[in-house]
Amino acid sequence: VCIHRVRSCSGIRFIKSKYVCVFDKSALKFSHQQRLFRTSPVSCGQIVQFKLSDIGEGITEVTVKEWYIKEGDSVSQFDSICEVQSDKASVTITSRYDGVIRKLHYSIDDIAFVGKPLVDIEIDASKGVAPEEDVVETPPMSHEEHTHQEIKGHKTLATPAVRRLAMENNIKLSEVVGTGKDNRILKEDILNYLAKQTGAILPPSPKAEIVPPLRKTEAVPAAPKDKARRIPVPVSRPIAFSGKDKTEPVTGFQKAMVKTMSAALKIPHFGYSDEIDLTQLVQLREELKPLAEIRGVKLSFMPFFIKAASLGLLQYPILNASLDENCQNVTYKASHNIGVAMDTEQGLIVPNVKNVQVCSVFDIAVELNRLQSLGSAGQLGTSDLTGGTFTLSNIGTIGGTYAKPVILPPEVAIGALGKIQVLPRFNGKGEVFKAQIMNVSWSADHRIIDGATMARFSNLWKSYLENPASMLLDLK
Repeated sequence: VCIHRVRSCSGIRFIKSKYVCVFDKSALKFSHQQRLFRTSPVSCGQIVQFKLSDIGEGITEVTVKEWYIKEGDSVSQFDSICEVQSDKASVTITSRYDGVIRKLHYSIDDIAFVGKPLVDIEIDASKGVAPEEDVVETPPMSHEEHTHQEIKGHKTLATPAVRRLAMENNIKLSEVVGTGKDNRILKEDILNYLAKQTGAILPPSPKAEIVPPLRKTEAVPAAPKDKARRIPVPVSRPIAFSGKDKTEPVTGFQKAMVKTMSAALKIPHFGYSDEIDLTQLVQLREELKPLAEIRGVKLSFMPFFIKAASLGLLQYPILNASLDENCQNVTYKASHNIGVAMDTEQGLIVPNVKNVQVCSVFDIAVELNRLQSLGSAGQLGTSDLTGGTFTLSNIGTIGGTYAKPVILPPEVAIGALGKIQVLPRFNGKGEVFKAQIMNVSWSADHRIIDGATMARFSNLWKSYLENPASMLLDLK
């Protein structure tokens, strides 16, 4: 009987051997004794403590939001282990070892500290441990980073968002040809594959990889014809009187807000308000909405507000600057990374659209759709939430008309947009007409920005929105 890799027989333990012709203990002792067996126990796998690596941005602690593995599970390199939440963003931690999970050091909602063990992994001792840093993967939809996925024995490069999109549409990544770097599969590849399967025609777009397609089972909800007549419905919740006070720690985005707003109190705010007649812009958006929907993008007013702000910042770059802590130097930012305040279940977050000065209105709409989807899911990455140079806050989506926005350091200006109302106004002939009016409230750092500069910028921004055709003259 031929035996491959005999390991034990009658209490005697063997190391790897090739082939033994007779399964007999005496024969084994006689033939190749020094190579075929040993009497010491076989060494077990080595336990490695997988520590939480430095995430950056000065973050020292995070909250464990979700475990993707449990004790006893086998993991490979680049497999997702857990998702953690800092006071800035959500981060997915991935493994750099092949092995078996032996211990989870934290439960859901526990606070994990950078440099402390996250999980214990049993690895093959013969392979050794590579002295490299732990692998940290940014949240879904990041353009610059990727993870490995094992499919049919080969490594496939794809982001978690691409894998999710493929799974939602029942597409095997092994059947998709990647066009990215190192044959990485992009969202554009998934969309093209899906188009071939369904016969759909996708319009060309330079950023098609970040445009999720509309699923067949999903329908775009029809907007109410008269938004002004909507009556807010109160949420009915049972009232419970426990008779006891409850104390909770300030964590996550609330903790970031405490830190940021405390720093903002040191800034002398200058306020300026005005009203904008959006009648022409409302008509233009109604004409462009169907075209955007064909491309799978929801077109709101915000892309126009953002682009008009960027055109204004080109004329008044002091509003797209930052002031150092000692108030000795002003840095004029080359990129217009315009932040958009969002109200989510996790609290107030302000992701930003990068390089608006080189983006079209449609490009901005695509990016806003991506940020809003990730923000609702609590999966915005650190790169999405940092690097902002100017901010717009649309309080009108909730119903407010006026606001007093607070500057987000190190930025020097912020705008708050009210709701759009149908109000009577007079035209040049003195006739009353129905106008679409929106109020805007600006706050500026009065240490380096005077009132006249803020007013002139607001007037230029206003002119672009009241006459949207004039934006074409300055678009590049």
